[in-house]
Amino acid sequence: MKRAVFLCAVACAAEPRLWYSKSFPGSQPAYVEIALERNGACEYKEAPNDDYPIKLELSRADTDEMFGLADKLGRFTRPLESPLKVARMGIKTFRYLDGAKQIEVQFNFTEDLDGRALHDWFEKISETGQYYIALERSVKYEKLGVNKAILLFETALERKRIVSPALFLPLLDRVAKNEAYINMARNRAAALAEAIRAAK
Repeated sequence: MKRAVFLCAVACAAEPRLWYSKSFPGSQPAYVEIALERNGACEYKEAPNDDYPIKLELSRADTDEMFGLADKLGRFTRPLESPLKVARMGIKTFRYLDGAKQIEVQFNFTEDLDGRALHDWFEKISETGQYYIALERSVKYEKLGVNKAILLFETALERKRIVSPALFLPLLDRVAKNEAYINMARNRAAALAEAIRAAK
């Protein structure tokens, strides 16, 4: 009994969390799941049972904006689905967790500007995770493809589609310092790492 009361107290005292998923069979990836803590800690998964999620750290400003959008959406207490007949683009789920309380809303397409803005934030987190996975795979297994992976990451960074550039620093440093990679990739990795550190 005491344990149950303790666990309830812990849950009730927990910081709120935003949770997002997109299920779109046939796409790549077919499933995405993101959990964002109020302190900016974030996890990205490509399967519900993923034991090795990618862990990111969002800035205070970005985190505040996302939680602010959730507040504008009534913390997902109202529908977001558009009445328009549009193609299937995957089922998205927004969920607001506050202690033991959970509220969620699902939609395929929304016309709500705040809903679309919040969805774009989650898409940026998703893109960040996907670029990281692609670069990590190239660094480990496809040395000849590293330069292309870094170039794609650099383009996404310039387009402001990367929410946690510091996540990539260990991979960029590894390439920059290893002569097993071509000079072009090493130079690009070193320049990007320097720029990311300067921006911090």
